[in-house]
Amino acid sequence: MNKKLLSFIFVFFALFIGAFYYTDIIQTPIIKTSNYIKLSFSNTLEYIDNKIELHFFQANKIEHLKAKLKEYENNHLIMQELASELDDLFSASKSDLKSVPEVELVRSISYRKFGDLNQIWIEMKDYNSSKIYGLVYNELVAGIVIPQNEQPLALLNKDIKSAYSVFIGKDKAPGIAHGNNSEYLVVKFIPAWFKLNVGDEVITSGLDKIFFKGLKVGKVISFSSSQGYQSAVIEPYYKINNPNYFHVIKKIR
Repeated sequence: MNKKLLSFIFVFFALFIGAFYYTDIIQTPIIKTSNYIKLSFSNTLEYIDNKIELHFFQANKIEHLKAKLKEYENNHLIMQELASELDDLFSASKSDLKSVPEVELVRSISYRKFGDLNQIWIEMKDYNSSKIYGLVYNELVAGIVIPQNEQPLALLNKDIKSAYSVFIGKDKAPGIAHGNNSEYLVVKFIPAWFKLNVGDEVITSGLDKIFFKGLKVGKVISFSSSQGYQSAVIEPYYKINNPNYFHVIKKIR
C-alpha cells in the first residue's frame, strides 16, 4: 500500500471522526441505531433471565408477586381515593386545577460515555424533546431528563447540568439545586433572611413544573452566605449509580 493511499485513508478517517463529534446530522441516526441495538440486546438478556427464573423459581416467585400485587392494588386505591377527594375539593372551590399527574416507568439503556456514571440513555415512549422531565427512583429525586440528539438522556443528581427548584427546612427556604460532579449537591440562590440548619430536609418545590412538590432530595450538611444569598451543601438520598429502571414524571397536573 503506497503512502498516498495511506494518507488519504488517514485524512478521510480524521474528517469522519470530526464530523461525528461536531455534527448532529451524523450523530443523531448513529445514536438512535446504537441505542436500538443496545436495547434489543438488553431485551434478549431480560427475556432469557425471566425464562430461567420462571422455570426454576416459579412457585416462590408467583407467591411473592401476588403479595406485591395486593400491596400495589391497595396503595393504588388509596391514591385514587385521595385524587378523587382532591378533585372534589377543586370543584367545590370552583378551581380549574386537576390532579392528573402522569408518571411513566422507563428503562436504562447504557451510559452515554464510558466512565461517566451521571449520564444515562433511557428508553421512553412518546418522548417530547421540547420538555425537561423529572427523574425519580423509589420516590427519591434521581435527576432530570433532557434531550440529546433528540433522544432522552437522564442526568443524575450529581451531574452539573442537573438542576431543579427546591424548598429547605420547615420554613421552606427556596433555592435551586444542582449537581457538582462530586458526592454532594449544592443549593444556590437561597434568600439571606431564611434561617438554615444542618440536618434540614430538602424537598422539591414543584414550582419549576418538573417535579411534584414534596419529593425528597436530601439533607443539609453545611451552608454559607455570599453576595446577599445563601448556599447549602446537600447530602442526597439517592446514591445508586447503576439502576435498571426509573420513573419519569411526564406531567404534574
